[in-house]
Amino acid sequence: MSTEIVNTDIKIKLLDLFQENLSVIKNDSPDYINKIREKAIELFSKLGFPDKKNENYKYTDVKKEFDNGYKTYLSPKNIKFEIKDIFSCDVPDLNTKVILLLNGWFYDRENLLQELPGGAIIGSLQKAMEVYPELVERHFAKYADMEKEGLVALNTAFVKDGIFLYVPKGVVIEKPIQVINVLMDEEEGFTSHRNLYILEENSQASVVVCDHTLSAVNFLTNSVAEFFVGQNAHFDYSRIQNEHNGSKQISHLFFHQEKDSKVTNNTISLHGGVIRNNISVLLNGEGCENNTYGLYLTDKGQHIDNYILLRITKPNCISNQLFKGVLDDFATGAFNGKILVRKDAQKTQAYQANNNILLTDDADIKTRPQLEIYADDVKCSHGATVGQLDENAMFYMRARGIPKKEAKLLLMYAFAHEVIQKIKVPALKDRINDLVEKRLRGELSRCNSCQMHCCNT
Repeated sequence: MSTEIVNTDIKIKLLDLFQENLSVIKNDSPDYINKIREKAIELFSKLGFPDKKNENYKYTDVKKEFDNGYKTYLSPKNIKFEIKDIFSCDVPDLNTKVILLLNGWFYDRENLLQELPGGAIIGSLQKAMEVYPELVERHFAKYADMEKEGLVALNTAFVKDGIFLYVPKGVVIEKPIQVINVLMDEEEGFTSHRNLYILEENSQASVVVCDHTLSAVNFLTNSVAEFFVGQNAHFDYSRIQNEHNGSKQISHLFFHQEKDSKVTNNTISLHGGVIRNNISVLLNGEGCENNTYGLYLTDKGQHIDNYILLRITKPNCISNQLFKGVLDDFATGAFNGKILVRKDAQKTQAYQANNNILLTDDADIKTRPQLEIYADDVKCSHGATVGQLDENAMFYMRARGIPKKEAKLLLMYAFAHEVIQKIKVPALKDRINDLVEKRLRGELSRCNSCQMHCCNT
């Protein structure tokens, strides 16, 4: 089932869409989810879309991206294909458990929940709501802040499906899980998937998410992912955003960490017309460690906006943030990072850096690193740089016979390498190295390894 979104007041249209299709939206959802979605639509009606008066959205007009006549799908569309025939993430030595989302819906409708070694569960969030109601209810909408964020409320109101991962106490998933988000349709589409990751005490898991478009039409995504990482659990999350330039992606990641847990989160943005990444982290236990890294490579008229909020509430926590960007042509970007250290979070170590290279006079980046500290025994720093390639280094290489184009590429690659080396999975790190090199050379003009040969818009 699909319904068109087009109206001069997009908020009213979405509210009408919700009411007109309430029976379909609520169908196959348990009562506890439907109660949450009713509260969510009320909040969206109140909050609406953030505008540029909101300091956190000063450089990205997200409302504008919704007003484009998209179709929104309230049930899975029957598109049959073998992903290996048209697409491969192409990480030859990466032995993973592959999971596919198609337009926001879990693709394997015959096998919606799958058990992994040790009793871990991976599969459809919609099915998990039915099969594991107590577990889902304990965590769903507990970490994503829909009270202040209208787009999160909108996602929660329309939520139907997405990824569900549950790792029980003490279980270590040795093989990384690869989630492939595919957008594919003949019509311009709006997807709104929800993902829930639950890692209990002393568990470990690694997830690689690949975002891709396989059709040449425009797409809009408003996704939310919630992560509960229990005491002494370790979680590694890597995301590769590689959609075509007709895509608009707004993503919200909410990490909740308990005592002595460790999370490493990598976001590699290679392609996408408009990308807004919201990353919220709560260190809710003593001895937590959080490492949040990002790399974005943009050109033409692409726009990338990264917003990071890290809240530290307990002592002896460690946080590292490093985001780097290379902007070419007339691409634009923004970085807004805030570290909030509460009064009880003594002995905190928190570091934040945002470094950018502008390859043309028309490229532009706005950067705003922030520290807000209420504890008096901490080690914290933050900083940002915006500049061009090092002229002295360029002269040094040119003087030794390296052509200008290759010298420029080497400097850009060296700049990006600091983020790439943070990726822990060796085969994935090697593949990202290759993708970044191709992107910097201008060879990665569409989704890598896709056989559809979509044109970029």
